[in-house]
Amino acid sequence: MPESEGLPRWIAPLPTWLENVGLRLAWVVVAINLLGTAFGFWYYGFHPLPLSDPLITWQFATEPVVMWPFVPDSPMATLFIALAFASWKLGRPNEYLAALAFFGCWKLGLWTPYVLTVFADAFLSTTWGPLYAFLFVSHLAMVVEAFVLHRVFEFPTRAVAVALAWYGFNDIVDYFVPIVGDPHHTAFPLADSAVVAGTTALQLAAAGAVTLTFLATFFAFATRVEKEKLRIA
Repeated sequence: MPESEGLPRWIAPLPTWLENVGLRLAWVVVAINLLGTAFGFWYYGFHPLPLSDPLITWQFATEPVVMWPFVPDSPMATLFIALAFASWKLGRPNEYLAALAFFGCWKLGLWTPYVLTVFADAFLSTTWGPLYAFLFVSHLAMVVEAFVLHRVFEFPTRAVAVALAWYGFNDIVDYFVPIVGDPHHTAFPLADSAVVAGTTALQLAAAGAVTLTFLATFFAFATRVEKEKLRIA
């Protein structure tokens, strides 16, 4: 079990005992995230079950195949963190997976509750209540597990740069320049052009996504800087 480094609370907000639980149960965390990934891909429209459904449906069915990697954002984030913790448990920690996991779980863990709140009326009119609550709480849990990563990874500049490139490009194709077809963001239960709070649904969602990408970058680099300061001290 790696020792707690005593990072500032604003970078490492979880109590040490909770971090320890997450690390001791790392394989359980991996399994839960892989289940979440499977559910997420099903949610976006990959339906091997039930057999009565088309294999590809809902949002995957409406997106160009070449853009599929940029559609299931939350399932990709849970896949990244599952692989990151697995790489650590196997004795081959992968900093690139860790940075991608931190960005993804931080960003999507907050962006999803944000849009569920901003577009609550529209979501609640089309989404089963328990599913709405599950999506809200499970995504916040992604943020919690992201703040455990600092105990076992270093967040080197090159790894943070790769994560920023991935999620920055994701923001571009989701909201600004789709390259192929229409914007590739997670579908809302209302049109992109729908007016909400004096602006459009697309602009509100984009504002949240871009802000969280910037904040993920800041926290990742701040974690690296604070780790180096503690070593020098």
